[in-house]
Amino acid sequence: MTRPTPETLAHSVRRARSSAETTGDNDHTRAAAAAAPAVRPAQVSGAGSLVRSLEALGVDVVFGIPGGAILPAYDPLYDSTVRHILVRHEQGAGHAATGYAQATGRVGVCIATSGPGATNLVTPIADAYMDSVPLVAITGQVARPAIGTDAFQEADIQGITLPITKHNFLVQDASEIPRILAEAFHLASTGRPGPVLVDIPKDVLQAETTFAWPPTLDLPGYRPTMHPHGKQIREAARLMTTARRPVLYVGGGVLKAGATEGLRRLAELTGIPVVTTLMALGAFPDSHRQHLGMPGMHGTVAAVYGLQKADLIVALGARFDDRVTGKLDSFAPDATVVHADIDPAEIGKNRHADVPIVGDARYVIDELLAAVTAERAAGRVAELGDWWTQLDDLRARYPLGYEEPSDGTLSPQYVIKRLGEIAGPDAIYVAGVGQHQMWASQFISYEKPQTWLNSGGLGTMGYAVPAAMGAKVGRPDTVVWGIDGDGCFQMTNQELATCALEGIPVKIAVINNGNLGMVRQWQTLFYGERYSNTDLGTHKHRIPDFVKLAEALGCVGLRCETAEDVDKTIEAAMSINDAPVVIDFVVGKDAMVWPMVAAGTSNDEIMFARGVRPTFDEDDI
Repeated sequence: MTRPTPETLAHSVRRARSSAETTGDNDHTRAAAAAAPAVRPAQVSGAGSLVRSLEALGVDVVFGIPGGAILPAYDPLYDSTVRHILVRHEQGAGHAATGYAQATGRVGVCIATSGPGATNLVTPIADAYMDSVPLVAITGQVARPAIGTDAFQEADIQGITLPITKHNFLVQDASEIPRILAEAFHLASTGRPGPVLVDIPKDVLQAETTFAWPPTLDLPGYRPTMHPHGKQIREAARLMTTARRPVLYVGGGVLKAGATEGLRRLAELTGIPVVTTLMALGAFPDSHRQHLGMPGMHGTVAAVYGLQKADLIVALGARFDDRVTGKLDSFAPDATVVHADIDPAEIGKNRHADVPIVGDARYVIDELLAAVTAERAAGRVAELGDWWTQLDDLRARYPLGYEEPSDGTLSPQYVIKRLGEIAGPDAIYVAGVGQHQMWASQFISYEKPQTWLNSGGLGTMGYAVPAAMGAKVGRPDTVVWGIDGDGCFQMTNQELATCALEGIPVKIAVINNGNLGMVRQWQTLFYGERYSNTDLGTHKHRIPDFVKLAEALGCVGLRCETAEDVDKTIEAAMSINDAPVVIDFVVGKDAMVWPMVAAGTSNDEIMFARGVRPTFDEDDI
């Protein structure tokens, strides 16, 4: 029997929504599970109903750890077609589910018990919330009579996660489990994606109930706007064909909407330069002539100044994050702003939108294509020659680059650049947070969607190893490289034991500079080189020895300390496909990420290198 995927489930919901919009039927979610085969009512426990619901929803894998309150769910899971991956820490379960979701576009699922099990999911839930990742977290809870009594391993996880979930549920009756699970998956994967928590008391899991499928969803107030307003689209198209210095500012919403092909067509039709945020890398090919690079704190000079001096910004699925805008009141002072996003709360939140457009990025872009084509047919075509001359001059004068360390140590930028060139554009790259994350965003060429995964909004150290694990589970035939720092790696490397035991052959490049590198960079630039508590001891004392640690966790451990050995070490790792591989790249401690806009300063103050500010003719830009 073929089970529906979350994509077909979402399709049936969209179809039902379209019908409801036509007929005026407010109960448009009734067909949410229409793609699933009907299941005749059967007597099961609440736990059995939970597992059967996951099966009916097309879930193929969950990441979790059993414990007392959630234990009833693990008995029917033993016989289920759903694969359970036993992680070593609940935070690893959450990040693995996120990596799975980001790499596949499907809903990621994690499971934990009550109390500390549930609270250990808080960080990955917050991470998924900030980066709009479809995640369903299922937690056990103490029995209903014990709720509110400070019972053993009790925590109000519903209240704790209220600000960091798209929605959350406390299940009060076992009969509600199929409906709530279907609603959770629908909420997580539609509109602006995000995490949904389902908290289930132990006695509800143990109760006898009747399972039947499909359920009737009850979400009367939830109807995301998919199609934009035609008048706003026409106004945006008019501006795009009359502006002199326009920029397409592309955020992660374009990837979430599967709108990358439409984006390429829109950019080529208009000739407008494109910048892609940290969360949107791969949405537009890095090699494309119109791509200026990544904007923001560590973006390219051309991308930062392109936005800063634009007379029109067309923001697609982006949220004007502070890391992009710098000092907000000085950001793009002369720009008219077209802001398109599926979440109406984002529009105007940080920057006033002259043309607000609420809608799914795929539909917005498709309708912009039609409207711009009509404008061009009427003879309205933007003249962008001078703008491109100015931007090309900036690209030529301030390309991304780096200096080799003067002390002869291995350059981290060189390591990452060669990793990207050897592994190629079809691999998935998963980064932790810090200097290595920025270098990975700068020196690897991202040509395809869903090949770059990272923690953008929350900036979660420890994300890379478990997220790489989840990505590899979701796309087992794809090479997955985790790029981590020695600080990040020490937070969650225990999940490599999970990878070894479960047959998940991820590859991890540890950029080992002996320090908390990004913090050290700030101490160098802003704290008079007073290096307070940033030396990790991984250089000075080799504690831990990452090669021995990798081997102890069931992985292959390699070490590289010279530029001459970089290629052959990476190629050796690429040749191993039956076990996880960890490479300890011992690099210099003083490398910095450039360009840089210091926190709280204007993008006009971008530094190309230490003590070097870009120069340009104000009359020209």
